[in-house]
Amino acid sequence: MRTLIIKGGQVIDPKNGLNKTADVLIEDGSIIGVDAGVNKNGAEIIDAKGKVVCPGFIDLHCHLREPGFEYKETIATGTLAAARGGFTTVCAMPNTDPVADSRAIVDFVLAKAADQGVVRVLPIGAVTKESKGTELAELGELADAQVVGFSDDGHPVRDANIMRQALLYASSIGLPVINHCEVKSISAGGHMNEGWVATRLGLKGIPNSAEAIMVARDIELAELTGGHVHIAHASTKGTIDMVRRAKESGINVTCEVTPHHLTITDEAIMGHGHDGDPYGQLKDDAYDPNAKVSPPLRARADVEAMVSALKEGVIDLIATDHAPHGTVDKQTTFADAANGISNLETALGSLMSLVHLKNIDLEGVIEKLTVAPARLLGRDDIGSLSPGTPADVTIIDTEAEWVVETSQFASKGKNTPLAGATMRGKAETTIYNGRIVT
Repeated sequence: MRTLIIKGGQVIDPKNGLNKTADVLIEDGSIIGVDAGVNKNGAEIIDAKGKVVCPGFIDLHCHLREPGFEYKETIATGTLAAARGGFTTVCAMPNTDPVADSRAIVDFVLAKAADQGVVRVLPIGAVTKESKGTELAELGELADAQVVGFSDDGHPVRDANIMRQALLYASSIGLPVINHCEVKSISAGGHMNEGWVATRLGLKGIPNSAEAIMVARDIELAELTGGHVHIAHASTKGTIDMVRRAKESGINVTCEVTPHHLTITDEAIMGHGHDGDPYGQLKDDAYDPNAKVSPPLRARADVEAMVSALKEGVIDLIATDHAPHGTVDKQTTFADAANGISNLETALGSLMSLVHLKNIDLEGVIEKLTVAPARLLGRDDIGSLSPGTPADVTIIDTEAEWVVETSQFASKGKNTPLAGATMRGKAETTIYNGRIVT
C-alpha cells in the first residue's frame, strides 16, 4: 500500500480536539500521525491547502437494498455513492429480501461488501423475524454475526411487549434497538406532513403525534428495561422535547436526524421556489414524489427545532436514511409513490448550507458525522485520525459549487427533490483504509 501525506489542510478531528493546519501521514493503511511539516521519501502527496481534512464519515442508517432489491441499489453502487459523499463506513438496514433476520443473510452482506464494496459495511439485524413484529429474531445469533444493532426499520415494532423483550435482550449483549417511531394506525392513509401545505394540496396528512406517541412509549420501555433505544430520523419538536427530558433523567436514549429533516420543509412539495403563500399559485413541479419520505418533511417550526437540538447536543448524530428507489417506484402519483430520498451523495452539500448560513459550525457537523456515531457503535477504531487507526479520511472543499445532476449519481437511486439545485461544499477525496476510493 502506498504511503500518503495529506499536506497543508485544515485538520478537524473532534475526538482528539484538533482544528489546525497540519499534515496527515498514512502508511500501510493506518494513520501514523498528524503534525506540521511531515515528509517521507517516496510518499504520494495530496495537496489539501485550502481544504478541510477530517475523519471519514460514518452513516448509522442507510439502505443498500441487497439482497432482493438490486434494481434499487446494490452493495457495490451504494458503497460507491457513500464514498463520493465522504462516507467510509455505512450501517446497512435489514429491510432486504430476505430480511436480515438470520446469520446467513448477515454473512451474505458482509461477504458481498468485502468483495464488491469500496467502504466499510456494518450490518444491522432485524428485531423480529421477517420484520413482522410478532416474534423476536435470533438476536444472539445476529450479534455473533457482528451486527451493530437491531431494527425493523420502516416496520415499527408495534407490539409494546415485543419491544420490551427486545430491549431486555439487546441490553444483555450491549447493542441498541433502533426504532422507526410511527404509530401506523394514526399515519394510515397519510402521504405527507399534516398542516397547511397538505390542506392546500388536497393530500391527507400525517400528524406529529404519529411519531411522538411511539417515542414516548419507547422511552418508557428503555427506562423500564435499562436497554438502549435509538430513535431513528427524529423529525418533530415533540420528539426532541421528550428525548431531552429522558436524557436529563438518565434514560439510555439516543436519536439521529437526517440532512433533509434539517434543511427541507414540507413546503418543498409545493414546488421549487414557492414563496410560502398558502394561497399562491402552485409551481409546475408541485407534488414532486421525490419529496415523499417517511417520516415526512415537516413544518418550518420542526425543522428549526431540529437545528437547535443538533447544536444543543440533544440530537446525538446525523444519519442519511439513504433510501434509493427505482424509477417505477417514484415516477407515479404522489399518493402512490414510495417513501425515500437517495442522499448519500448530497448529504454533505445539504449540511454545508447550514454551515454557510451560520446556523451550525463545521466542526459540529463533522463531530455528528464521525466520533458521535462511532461512540454510539462503541468503536474506537473509526471516527477519528488517532494514530494506529484505519486511515479513513475525507477531504472537503467547503467552497466548491456544484449542481445536483442525478444522472451522475453512483447510486442507482436518482430520487431526490434536490435535482438541479446548486450546492456549495463537497467531498473532494475519500480515503478508505489508506486507499483513495474517490
